[in-house]
Amino acid sequence: MKRFALIFLALLSAMIFPNAYADSPADAIDMVERGLAYVKKNSVEALIKEVNNKNPEFVKGDLYLVVRSLDGTTLAHPINPKLVGKNMIVLPDADGKFFRKEIVEGAKSKGKGWVDYRYNNPVTKQLENKSTYYVRSGDYTLEAGIYKGN
Repeated sequence: MKRFALIFLALLSAMIFPNAYADSPADAIDMVERGLAYVKKNSVEALIKEVNNKNPEFVKGDLYLVVRSLDGTTLAHPINPKLVGKNMIVLPDADGKFFRKEIVEGAKSKGKGWVDYRYNNPVTKQLENKSTYYVRSGDYTLEAGIYKGN
């Protein structure tokens, strides 16, 4: 009986929080690759519009695509539209890490990579560890991150 109850609670949790900690590094890479394919087929301007319009191809729960210019200005953010048009490169995370600056500098020097930091999860509403995959595309970065919990 206890085993049934535990299985039931696990399934119920998965239904209530379907994206909580379910995303993998491969999911973030796939999200960015979809964005790159969209840019290649259309344009970065078209991608920015689709991301800001919350196209489900580019936002799935707490996994979403962000487009940023190489000066650090957020051009597309499907979860927090207040960030669009803002350059927050000099604002650190809760631990003092300038993760946006690290993403932009990494994009300029290496072209792609991962950055770890802490960020507010839009699903759980908690400050959590996050790892973001980024790729440079022209004068922009395409970014998608996965939450790792606390």
